[in-house]
Amino acid sequence: MHDPSARPTGGALRITAPPSLVDAVAAVLLALLTAYTPLDPPGPAFDGPPWAAWLTGALLGLPVAVRRLWPLPVLALILGAAVGATVAGVTGAGAIWVTYVPVAFALYTAATTSGARWSVVALTLSLLGPALAIPWYYAVRMPPVPAVTNSEVPLWWPVELGITAVTLSAAWAAGRMVRWRRTVTARMAAQLAREAVADERLRIARELHDIIGHSMSLIAVKATVANHIAEERPQEAWAALAAIEHASRTAMTEIRRLLGVLRSDGDPAELTPALGTAELPALAERVRATGLWVDLTLVGTDDLPVAVDLTVYRIVQEALTNVLRHAVEATTCRVRVVVSADGIDIEVVDDGRTGPPTQRRTGGGHGLVGMRERVAMYGGTLVAGPQPRAGFRVAAHLPHDAGDDLNDDVLAADG
Repeated sequence: MHDPSARPTGGALRITAPPSLVDAVAAVLLALLTAYTPLDPPGPAFDGPPWAAWLTGALLGLPVAVRRLWPLPVLALILGAAVGATVAGVTGAGAIWVTYVPVAFALYTAATTSGARWSVVALTLSLLGPALAIPWYYAVRMPPVPAVTNSEVPLWWPVELGITAVTLSAAWAAGRMVRWRRTVTARMAAQLAREAVADERLRIARELHDIIGHSMSLIAVKATVANHIAEERPQEAWAALAAIEHASRTAMTEIRRLLGVLRSDGDPAELTPALGTAELPALAERVRATGLWVDLTLVGTDDLPVAVDLTVYRIVQEALTNVLRHAVEATTCRVRVVVSADGIDIEVVDDGRTGPPTQRRTGGGHGLVGMRERVAMYGGTLVAGPQPRAGFRVAAHLPHDAGDDLNDDVLAADG
C-alpha cells in the first residue's frame, strides 16, 4: 500500500502549501507593496502623513487573505479602497496600477467562483472604478504637466489606465478559464460516475440472471419429477424435494453474497468464497440430479485470476441452464475447460436434437447476451449455435493474459 508520507524515490520533490497560507503571504506582500508605492513612486510622492499610506496598504492588501471565503464582498471592499485611495491621492504617480493589483487578485477569485452574470458585473465595476478615479487624480491632485510635442493624449493614459485595464482584464479572463476547466472536469467526472453506476447495475443484473435462471431451471425440473412420481415412487420424490431445497439455499447464498456489497453500513453480509472453476464439479453434480448426464473435463484451471475464474464458471453455468431449458431429448452434455499457453477454451455441447421451429433454440436471449458480454470484457470470442445433426454448442475462447489488466475488484461482489 502506498504511504502518502513517504518521500518519492525519483523525480522532483513537490511541496504543496495550503491555499490559506498562500493567501496570507500574498496579503502581507500586497499590503507592503501598496503602502510603499505612494511613499516612493516614479513621480511625485504622497505628501501626507506616512501612516495614511500604511493604512491604505492594509485596507488594500490584507483582505486578500480571505478572498476565497467571501469573493464578491472582498472584491467590493478592495475596489472601494483602491478608488478611494486614488481619489484621495494616497497613491503613487506613475505607478497607480500597483494600487489595483490587489483588485486583480480579488477579481480573479470572483471570476472563478461566480456565475457568468455576476462575473461580468464584477469586471465592469472593476474597470469603471479606475477609469473614473485615475483621470480625477491627474486632473485634481497632480500639478499641470507641460504638453508633450506631437502627443494627442496625456502619457498617463497608456501607462496608468492601460496597464490597469490589462491587469484587471487578464485576471478576470484567467479566472473564467479556470472556472470553465473546473466545470468541464466536474461534468466528465459526473459522466464517468454515471457510466460506472450503469455498468455496475448491468453486472449485478447479469449475475442475478445467471443465479436465478440456473437455480429456477433446476427447481422446475425436479418439481416436475416429484409431481409425477410422488405416489408411485415416494423415495425419489423426497430426493427431488431435497434437490429443490439445496438449489434454493444455494441461490439464496449467492444472492446474499452478490447484494452484500450494496450494504454501506451495518453488519457485513454473510459471504462465502468466490465461485470459480473449483465449484464446477458440484454444479455438474446438481445438473446430473435432473437426469442430464454432464461429462466434465477441467485442464489447468487451478491458478486462474479470481475474476476470470468466476467468468468461466458463469459461462458454463449459463450454458448448462440453456440445455436444461431448451434442449430437446438431450441426455448428455459435454463440458470442457482447457487452460493452455494459447488461452482459455470453453466448450459446452449437448446431444439433443434441433427440434421443430417452436422448440428450436436460436442462440438469442439474455443468457447468451450475458455470456458474450463476459467474454468480450476480456477481449475473447464466443460462438454459439445449433449443430448440423445434434444439439446446441457453445464455444468460448479467452486470451492467455485475460485478467492481467483487469482489477479483480470489478467482480468482488462474488467473493
